[in-house]
Amino acid sequence: MSKPDWQLTATTIKCDAVNDEITIMVYPDGSVKCASYPKYDSTNKKSLADMEKKAKKMGLTLKCEGPLCRRITDYRDKLMAEEDNAD
Repeated sequence: MSKPDWQLTATTIKCDAVNDEITIMVYPDGSVKCASYPKYDSTNKKSLADMEKKAKKMGLTLKCEGPLCRRITDYRDKLMAEEDNAD
């Protein structure tokens, strides 16, 4: 696997875990970060209260699954696989 020739790539997706758009950033070394994680982290009391209110209204359970949830790692894996196939 060769190292990609980009510095960073990012995408915004609709995250069903928090019912909002999140931004995923992938770095050439394969590390990945959810830019929205600090907003939906379980220590952010205001965001938790807002999510609970939204969840109750929608009849859903909303909860951030953490900085390395499957949505984030799936996107990274897809991107890295595309890079490998481009070589």
